[in-house]
Amino acid sequence: MSIRVLIADDHQVVRRGLLFFLSTQKEIEIIAEASNGREALALAEELTPDVILMDLVMPEMDGIEATKRIKEKLPTIKIIILTSFSDQDHVIPAIKAGANGYQLKDVEPDELVNAIKAVFRGESQLHPKITNHVMTHLMLGDQSERKHNELTARELEVLIEISRGKSNKEIAASLFITEKTVKTHVSNILSKLELQDRTQAALYAVKHGLY
Repeated sequence: MSIRVLIADDHQVVRRGLLFFLSTQKEIEIIAEASNGREALALAEELTPDVILMDLVMPEMDGIEATKRIKEKLPTIKIIILTSFSDQDHVIPAIKAGANGYQLKDVEPDELVNAIKAVFRGESQLHPKITNHVMTHLMLGDQSERKHNELTARELEVLIEISRGKSNKEIAASLFITEKTVKTHVSNILSKLELQDRTQAALYAVKHGLY
């Protein structure tokens, strides 16, 4: 089964380049292109892609607003921000909007493919430069209530494994439980911590020194 991908970028050259390369990957199918955030939102609603490669700076509607609206309406769609901007003013709002990954446009093609596959599997994918910014922001931010005190011992173990970037299958193997049980724990963790996805769960774990 192919991973159905939507490319959203206002530069046609960038879209063409991504289309040309990703079309050579057997596991990936490019189903549409959008030249701005409004188009991306409309196409997401119409086609429900598995993964969206989202630029940040676009006309009519930027990538952050588009990401937020898509996640509100279609939370199962995975969104990878693909941009030239690595500063906190762009990174933090994108993560808060619900982005599952954040990659820079100078990323190696093979790394981008791996990021798409990883996000599709439910993992978070942040460029190393981005991770540093996000961690700094979280460490300097307000200390929120420690909601993880409500987690069971097993849920806490699963949260720590999530913070290490492991997939459900890998977590199941590490903790000697079934993948179905892991999924249940992940769902409970997100509910108790009032988080949207695994990316936010991983960042929460790092913020509170649980990794």
